[in-house]
Amino acid sequence: MKRTIGILAVSAFVLMTSFAQQRPVNERREVNRVERKAQKKTPKAVSKRYPDLEMVEILSTNTEFTIGEKSQTVSAKRTVRPYSINRYETTYRLWHNVRIWAERNGYVFSNPGQEGNGGRRGALPSRKDSLQPVTNINWYDAIVWCNAFSEMDGRNPCYTYRGNVIRDATDTAVCDLSKCDWNQNGYRLPSEAEWEYAARKTPGKLQSDLLASGQVNANGDDDESVEPTSLGWISDNSKETHSVGTALANGAGLFDMTGNVLEFCWDWQASYDVQQLDIHQAGPEFGSERVMRGGSWNQYTMFYGAGDRYSFNPSEFYNYFGFRIAVSAE
Repeated sequence: MKRTIGILAVSAFVLMTSFAQQRPVNERREVNRVERKAQKKTPKAVSKRYPDLEMVEILSTNTEFTIGEKSQTVSAKRTVRPYSINRYETTYRLWHNVRIWAERNGYVFSNPGQEGNGGRRGALPSRKDSLQPVTNINWYDAIVWCNAFSEMDGRNPCYTYRGNVIRDATDTAVCDLSKCDWNQNGYRLPSEAEWEYAARKTPGKLQSDLLASGQVNANGDDDESVEPTSLGWISDNSKETHSVGTALANGAGLFDMTGNVLEFCWDWQASYDVQQLDIHQAGPEFGSERVMRGGSWNQYTMFYGAGDRYSFNPSEFYNYFGFRIAVSAE
């Protein structure tokens, strides 16, 4: 009797196993598996505390270079102080995490942001697109977010007005008159000089500002055989944003300095002029438009050379606007 029961149990197990092998795959589960596998190819959290944050040291000592050396009609010498910059454009995941904390702690934004060019405004980060750059934010949102992230991380915010930390992106008059304390250790936008230096930096030298950021060979020499479409998502190879870090890095190891989204800088737009070289250069004190750099996927921003410049009213926001953060060396 026991032998018969044992045989029946074994037979049942074999039938169940066979049926399971023939059972159709759950489509949603398979899609999730494929998405997880695909995401392994994109940058994951490089900081256990904050996702998508990896500050790369660009300079350890002061240096001078010529901004807009060949790409601009007027160029000038600039001094750049030691600083680090994020390897990646600010992702929606990081933006959202900080924004939620910020709004609970007295910060106000004009726009909630979205995932890449087609995400839903203010939505929770999705499994598929959370590593897309945040877009549809304006310059005011970016500096207020930087202050919030600084406070959240125990750093000293950089942007103030009359000694008070800037917390409200809708108070545009105050934001326009804000000052950046370059000696603080908080997160901030790069100056235009810092952005261009990082875009042109290669091992031991600077690449031409006429080329796309990263159009160099292994030695850091200019190399026009490197296709710009391998370095970033521009109108020639894309009609949308992509997750950060999915194109090739530039000579400094930074991703998406060519294309994906235009990146905010601190400076007001102006022609380059001669400035005192022993101070931090960051453009004029007043202006009407803020500088943006790097080109994007959008056909309206087709120029993506390391020295190409754009400028917009700081209240404007589009689905090809984004930013990356920098910090001054402590």
